Order: sequence, then C-alpha cells, then structure tokens
Amino acid sequence: MHVRIVIAASATAFLAVVALPAAATEETYVLDPVHSQPVFGTRHLGMSTQWGSFQKLTGRIALDRDARKGSVDITIEAASIRTHDSRLDAIVKGDRFFNVEKFPTITFKSSKVVFDGERVSGVDGELTMLGVTRPVNLAITDLACGPQPFNHKPMCGGDATGTIKRSEWGMTANLPLSPADEVKLTIPFEAYRP
Repeated sequence: MHVRIVIAASATAFLAVVALPAAATEETYVLDPVHSQPVFGTRHLGMSTQWGSFQKLTGRIALDRDARKGSVDITIEAASIRTHDSRLDAIVKGDRFFNVEKFPTITFKSSKVVFDGERVSGVDGELTMLGVTRPVNLAITDLACGPQPFNHKPMCGGDATGTIKRSEWGMTANLPLSPADEVKLTIPFEAYRP
C-alpha cells in the first residue's frame, strides 16, 4: 500500500512538471540613444541621395531566442531631425513635411521579430507618422549580442534597413523630385539589458 502511494505521488508530480510551460527566456534591452540614431536618405532632383537623421529616441527590444519571437517599441522625437542645413531643418519641421508641432513623435511598434534559423533577420511592424499608421518591414543585419567591452553589461546591436514611400503617410510636398517619394531607412542600434 505504501509503495503504491509513493508511485502515485511521484507520477502526479511528474505530470505536473511536464504540464508546466517552459521557463520564459525573454530578454529585454533598452536602446542606447547615443548609438541608435535613425538615418534616412532621399534622391534630390533625381540626382544625388541626400541624408538626414533623428537625434533623439527611446525604445525597448525584447527577444526570446528559444521561442523565436520578440517585440520592438521605439519612439522618435520628430523635432530632433537634422539635415546638415539649418535652413532645411526649419522647412522639414514645418507643416509641409513632419509638422512637428502637431505630431511631435514618430513610433515604430512590432510584435513580430523574424528569425531565419537562430538568426534574427527582420522585424515586421507598424510605423506611425503624421497621425497615419502603416506596415513597415525592416531587414536586420549584423546582429550581435554579448558583453559590452568597457562596462561588461549585456548588449545587442546591429542595423535595420528598409524603404518607405513618404506619400503613404500624407507627406506629398514637392513630389516627385525634391525630395523623391522613396525614402531609404538605415537604423543602427545598440541596446543594453537594464
């Protein structure tokens, strides 16, 4: 009788452990704004590509490599735009382009991090700009994770790239040539475990 009770108790404990979900392995990283500054480029007058950037952003990245999933949540301060010309900065902050007074932030949110095997290869999310939200796909290259060499904090970094059409967010001023509709995005990022 005693043996049966022990076996039954052991079987119950085993089934309880098997039924429990695996421990979460999600890791959360906070973007380092100094090393995570989005850059954009557009063709000017059909000739050269002109570049600008945003200087201020905040955000978080969550990765669960075992489950092959993750999320991204980024907020960019629209008024932090820089074009290498202060006169042009004033124009692109105005109501014909980014309209930073009415729309002070640009956001990118994703709950779909794309894996190719064990490698993160992309992020599918939604970009909200000028009050319009549309899907955007970013390719991820050179993602590397490990201890930061100087402070030894766990970190990840890489590059995200994609292309959008500004007209899809209602930004149609000066189309088609100055600047062009197609905008190349390059987002270098580094993020630390808090």
